[in-house]
Amino acid sequence: MPTVSETYIENRQHVQPSDTNNYGAAHGGTVVKWMDEVGAMAAMRHAGETCVTARIEGLNFDRPIPQGDVCVIEAVVYEAGRTSVRVHLRAHREAPRTGERERTTDSHFVFVAVDEANDPVPVPDLRVETDRCRNLRQAALESAPDG
Repeated sequence: MPTVSETYIENRQHVQPSDTNNYGAAHGGTVVKWMDEVGAMAAMRHAGETCVTARIEGLNFDRPIPQGDVCVIEAVVYEAGRTSVRVHLRAHREAPRTGERERTTDSHFVFVAVDEANDPVPVPDLRVETDRCRNLRQAALESAPDG
């Protein structure tokens, strides 16, 4: 059984001109794509199986990510069902020279584990063993749409 902290993944994307809209900021759809990819990685780390997106819950864009900045995506599994996992995702804009960060986007995705025939398969229980696990899970629960 994996722990919450074992599912934590952080990834970075440098926002290029091809990633931006007419206002010089990352397209919302591009940010969602990056979040979906990192969220799936966290889900697969937990499930040990291929995971596909089933639902996006409470996607909030609070501020833009300007071209030239870095989009930092954090993902962590905080709940496991029978065949699905809930992943908390946050995006931040990060200044490449200073590392200064500001949260831009917050969401919760549900992924379903599937086999080679794309049929749902069971996922293991999620362990919450350390303070870091508890803190990551609590932050996810507090920001959940039904939390």
